[in-house]
Amino acid sequence: MKGLKDFHARMSWLSTVNLTDRYRGALVGLAAGSALGAAYQSRAPSLEPSEELNALEPGHWTGTASMAVCLAGSLLERRGFDPRDQMDRYLRWWRQSRSGSNGSALEQEPGLWGALRRYESTGDPFAGSDEPSKAGSSSLARLAPIPMYLIHDGARAKEIAAQMSRTTDATVDAVDACRYMTGLIVGALRNESKEALLSDLYSPVYHYWLFQHVALSPAIDCIARGIYKQKQASELAASGSAADTLEAALWAFHKTSDFAAGALLAVRLSHNAETTAAVYGQLAGAYYGYSNFPGHWREKVARRTEIEDLAIALMHETKQGIRHFT
Repeated sequence: MKGLKDFHARMSWLSTVNLTDRYRGALVGLAAGSALGAAYQSRAPSLEPSEELNALEPGHWTGTASMAVCLAGSLLERRGFDPRDQMDRYLRWWRQSRSGSNGSALEQEPGLWGALRRYESTGDPFAGSDEPSKAGSSSLARLAPIPMYLIHDGARAKEIAAQMSRTTDATVDAVDACRYMTGLIVGALRNESKEALLSDLYSPVYHYWLFQHVALSPAIDCIARGIYKQKQASELAASGSAADTLEAALWAFHKTSDFAAGALLAVRLSHNAETTAAVYGQLAGAYYGYSNFPGHWREKVARRTEIEDLAIALMHETKQGIRHFT
């Protein structure tokens, strides 16, 4: 009986989460998850849950959050998708990170560094490698601003997410993981239930994935059909690839019923805890809303006011319907 009451209580507050709360949740959730994962990676993996709750260090800033801020800023200032502007911003951050002045350097993402070097050399913004051996998940981890900016056009959001991924991660799985996650975040922002979001081949665009020309890669298709729901934590791979990162993040989202519990699960699932928790954080943040984060986590997120302001700006921009994609 108590469990049933708790369930109804959760459903009650979820129904009252407004759009502003979800927008703030998506972007701050990304940053909070990333920071928690980075802090966890730097500590012994045997921490007790009570200790992990305090692992988010004040002022901790990550490369994943930096890139998400770059992406959000570019969408807003350029009023649309400008891959060259995005890569210029990533490149400036990369140079600063190498000098130790701007957060973590995403050292486990050699594909990202290769893409930025290629852009620096060639000027081609679509510099991501399509070689499976260089598959990464940096594009998936910074994704949230795309669905936030295009919440009213799910199909276009998926297309832009794919292009965004190709700037640094052009493998089929990375691109399709971004397309699929974009649909989930759009749905969460639109107040879809968790049951709907995690149903087979969910998309805010009706039957979208059933059309052959937009079908998902085999690995992402299996995840979109819920293969992770029957797995134990020990059965989840920890390669750091986009497919493995997506599966781990969705497993944590599926297994828990509040933001903090899922974030703590996510950081335990892989050596790539920062990225996995960022992917989880952007979806769970959009679903649960910012006001349902633990208060002390919200207070510890570095540059929180800047991130919140970006989230609100993205919401106002999409409300005004200003779109200038080419």
